[in-house]
Amino acid sequence: MMMDGSILPVAITISMGIVSVSLLMLFIRVVIGPTMPDRAAALDAIGINLIAMIGLLAIRMQTIHFNDVILLIAIITFIGTVALAKFLVSGSVIDREMDNSNKPREERRNSDE
Repeated sequence: MMMDGSILPVAITISMGIVSVSLLMLFIRVVIGPTMPDRAAALDAIGINLIAMIGLLAIRMQTIHFNDVILLIAIITFIGTVALAKFLVSGSVIDREMDNSNKPREERRNSDE
């Protein structure tokens, strides 16, 4: 039977192993992924798993110094996911046409012709 406090390192080690396997499988999905949305979802999940891995490492090392890194990775992952989703939907991340940017893409094409 385990004593108090001795189960936490074991649980963290097991969790880090599971997250590592998940990261490996997600990297395979990013490389092989049959479609671009699959790759985008895998990249988003990689960011979440990195956050989990760093969180587990912070718990194991009993430090709060990784909190800024976790926040930074979360922000970058969110911005990257939004940009990639917009690119997949509209074909560009930033619309450069300012005069008719409120119109849908199909209407802009028809008005240009």
